[in-house]
Amino acid sequence: MHRFLFIILILTSLNSPLLPCTSAVISGQATNDGRPLLWKHRDTGDIENKLVYETGKKYDFVGVANTVDTLSTQIWMGANSVGFAIMNTASYNLNKNQVCDVPDDQEGTFMRAVLEVCSDLDDFEAFMDSSVGRWGLAANFGVIDAKGGAAYYEKGYYDYTKYDVTDENTAPQGYLIRTNFSISGTEDDGYGFIRHGVTSELFHTQESISIDFMLEAATRNFKHGLMGKDLRAEPKPRDLNDEQFVPFQDYVVRHASASTMIIQGVLPEEDPQFTTLWTILGWQPVTLVTPVWVRSKDFIPEMLVSSDGELAPLNATALKLKQQCFPIERGNGQDYILHSRLTNNAGEGILDLVLPAETAIIAKTKKLQKKWHKKGFKEKDLQKFNKWMKTYIQEFYQDELNQIIND
Repeated sequence: MHRFLFIILILTSLNSPLLPCTSAVISGQATNDGRPLLWKHRDTGDIENKLVYETGKKYDFVGVANTVDTLSTQIWMGANSVGFAIMNTASYNLNKNQVCDVPDDQEGTFMRAVLEVCSDLDDFEAFMDSSVGRWGLAANFGVIDAKGGAAYYEKGYYDYTKYDVTDENTAPQGYLIRTNFSISGTEDDGYGFIRHGVTSELFHTQESISIDFMLEAATRNFKHGLMGKDLRAEPKPRDLNDEQFVPFQDYVVRHASASTMIIQGVLPEEDPQFTTLWTILGWQPVTLVTPVWVRSKDFIPEMLVSSDGELAPLNATALKLKQQCFPIERGNGQDYILHSRLTNNAGEGILDLVLPAETAIIAKTKKLQKKWHKKGFKEKDLQKFNKWMKTYIQEFYQDELNQIIND
C-alpha cells in the first residue's frame, strides 16, 4: 500500500504544471554598445500572448500579458517610462519548509505592481522590503534600470538574494543566466539545468553580446544541452518532403514557448524612454521580431494588440505556423517536432525563411535608434517605422508563408 501511494505521488509530481523559462541579465560591460539587456524566453501553458500599454500609478509601461487576461492584471516582462524593466523565471527550489498566508504564483501581478511605481533597483528593493510576506513568490526576477543597474533577485515569500550583474566578482563575464532554479535555493532541486548549461555554453562563445546574437542564436537555440544534437546543424532533412520527426524535450525552444522579449536599456545620459523592447509575440522560430518603445503609447502596432480577448493578429499567425511543426495532435504528439518543416537543406523550412527576413527589421530599427540618439525622438519617425513594419510583416507572411499557414 505504501509503495502504491509513493508511485501515485511520483506520477502526480511529473504531471504538475511547470513554467520553464530561460533568461539572462546582461550588464552594459558585456554588450557591444554599452547598453544593458534583459532577456526572457517565455515558456507557459498560456501560449496566447499580447502586448499591452498600461497607465500606472506613477509610471506608464509596456509589457507582455496573457490574451485571456483582458484587464492585463499580470505582466510577464516589460519596461516603464523611466527605463525600469523586469522579467522573471519561476524557481522550484525556494521557500523550502516555508508557508505563506497568501496565494502562490503571484509573479505576474507582482511585476505589474512594481512597473507602476519603481524607477530603479533601489526602488525595487524598497518595494520588496516594505511588503515582506504579502506576495506568494518563488522566482528569479531580472531587473535593469536607466542608471546602468542590472541584477537578479532570487525572491521567495519572505526574503531575497541579490546578484549584482555589474559586480565582476558576482558576474565575471558581465552577465548571469537563470532558468528554473535559484543559486540561493536548495541545492540540486529545481528544473532547467540542461537549458542553463547549453545557454551558458552559447554565451561563452561571444566576446560581447549583441541584439543580433540574442535574436538569432540565443532565442532560436536548437542545441540540446545533454545530447549535443543541434537541429539547426547537419544532418538536416533534405527538403520539406523529407519528413523526419525528432524527439523534442529540454531544448531552450520548447513546445510551450510562447513569446520572447529582449529589453535593451539606455546609457545613463540617454532618455530612458528610448528603451527598446524587442518583442517576439509567438513561437519564436516562426515569429518575426517587432520592436516597440514605451513612449509609443498611441503607436503600439495593432498586430500585437488583443481586442476584447481576441488573438493579436501576429500571435494568431504564429500559432497556425507552429501547428505545422507539430502535426501530431493525439497522445504525446507535442513531444515530436517535424524537423523538415522547421529547417532543411533546401532552405524551405519556416525558420530558414524567418531569420533572413528578420534582418531587415533589425537593420531598420538600429537606423531609427541611431537617428533618435543623435537628433531626438520624432513622432513622425515612429509612425513611418510602424507603417513600414506592418506592411513588411504582412507581405512576408502572405508571400513567403501563405501556403504553409493555410495547409
